[in-house]
Amino acid sequence: MLTILSPEKFKTIPWKNGLGHTTELAISEGGSLDSFDWRLSIASVVNDGDFSNFAGYQRNLVLIEGEGLTLDHRNGDIDNLTNLLDIAHFDGGCNTHGALVNGGIKDFNIMTKQASFSAEVNCYVEQQKVIINLSTDSLVFAYSLSDEMMINTSDNEVGKVPVAHLAKLHVNQSAKGTERLNAAVTGKNILIIELEPKKTINFLMTS
Repeated sequence: MLTILSPEKFKTIPWKNGLGHTTELAISEGGSLDSFDWRLSIASVVNDGDFSNFAGYQRNLVLIEGEGLTLDHRNGDIDNLTNLLDIAHFDGGCNTHGALVNGGIKDFNIMTKQASFSAEVNCYVEQQKVIINLSTDSLVFAYSLSDEMMINTSDNEVGKVPVAHLAKLHVNQSAKGTERLNAAVTGKNILIIELEPKKTINFLMTS
């Protein structure tokens, strides 16, 4: 149920528009830069510029280092990320332009295919314990910027997660069909990402 991914497992890949590189922390099974259900990554931005086109995807972008980034989506919407763990939610198909406030920044990106997954991203600056309910289909990730996290699960797993490591939480196959499980994540300057598959509805046509 709890897996800890170390930075040695992360991959460095080019941006889709070729203007930089990103560190890919995790991606849906079988996914690639051009096609995936969900992806978590960290990017360093050192110059103003346009974002890659990810039409068909929802983007969640969190400021994790630096003095700020302004996102102009060129549709009338503007996001000003100026504080640690400020977050912007926007359509990956927008013609988004990023402008640095005062020097380079790092951001944490969560992208989900709009047709298949949704993401809930919560950020916590102050030290606290966050209780997460895990369903049989959900997938949860936790990441700390500055301190070790402690994770306790309802099936008695306990894990210490070092800074810059990614914790992955999911319901074991053997537990499916049982009561909902939960986990407690304790730390500060943390991101918690909950990924949920979207339900497909099949319509029966009758004459």
